[in-house]
Amino acid sequence: MDAGVSELRPPSLLALPSYLAGNVARIGHRLLFDALSEHDLRLVHFAILSALRDFGPLAQYELADRLAVQRSHLVGYLDEIEGRGLVVRERDPVDRRRQRVALTRSGCGLLRPLQEVAQRSQAEFLEALTETERETLIGLLHRILQADDAKHAPGALHPGQPEEWAARS
Repeated sequence: MDAGVSELRPPSLLALPSYLAGNVARIGHRLLFDALSEHDLRLVHFAILSALRDFGPLAQYELADRLAVQRSHLVGYLDEIEGRGLVVRERDPVDRRRQRVALTRSGCGLLRPLQEVAQRSQAEFLEALTETERETLIGLLHRILQADDAKHAPGALHPGQPEEWAARS
């Protein structure tokens, strides 16, 4: 381990992958935050716009769930970007009690420069790694997310839960 790093951070914490991942994530978030602020947006705004591009219009509750954002907080985030004309909320034609969120033309148009800014920030974030190391890191992180998603998917068996309950989840 690099002597400079071990002098700055407690070695017992550096042995914890979650500690390392959390600190590295903060670095990446900081760089992405700074890049997105050039467009007067936050990471959550970028996430909303990206999700709507990737999945198409979504019910508000589904958008919150897919982004792991509290539903009550999502309303405020949507207010901010709807006020800028980037998204529109409309009644869901299938269930008029629900709000559905969709990208506007302006939102679609802004995504290309936002994606470029995000990619530049992430290149800076991972500049200490070779291209192969970056691909490996991203692949490993995907595996961790997929495993966690599988654990929390509807119908998944949770620790201590009898198998027959999984079918009712």
